[in-house]
Amino acid sequence: MNPKIGIYFGTDTGRTRRIAKLIAQKLGDRADAALNVNRVDPDTFLAHRVLILGAPTYGAGELPGLSTGLAQESWEEFLPRLRGRDMKGKTVALFGLGDQDKYGGEFVDALMILYDAMVACGARVVGAWPTDGYSFKASQALLDGRFVGLALDQINQPALTEARIDAWLQHLAHELES
Repeated sequence: MNPKIGIYFGTDTGRTRRIAKLIAQKLGDRADAALNVNRVDPDTFLAHRVLILGAPTYGAGELPGLSTGLAQESWEEFLPRLRGRDMKGKTVALFGLGDQDKYGGEFVDALMILYDAMVACGARVVGAWPTDGYSFKASQALLDGRFVGLALDQINQPALTEARIDAWLQHLAHELES
């Protein structure tokens, strides 16, 4: 079992990759280098006890993948490879990118797809994030009035990203201890 935090992301434009790398940098030697999910197999992924997963939301609330026009596979193709795999004892935190102005009706919806997939495999998902400071119409990524992970808007609120990441990582540190 890999004792370091595994950080995996799906991306097309590179924004999610940059956030994943920033998170890895902030975690220092507690985390492995952030990797695109299209470059790993399920066994490598599942070797981590703690995972941080990131995804942008595409189109009408979809995960990135070939059906959304990406040239390479991403989360859409990776998640089916996890079906039936046991993630009991694993802790997962999620972060998602979205555009709350242009796509305010499906803001960070992909977070819920990741959340549901992780819970279906038996993982414990931590890192819920408040909706304060956002302006969106709807999101499937809400549970009990909070996002199921860190929500970031690199289009409309890039100046808030680093402070949000820092606060989220502090929050995660407490949840990972329990």
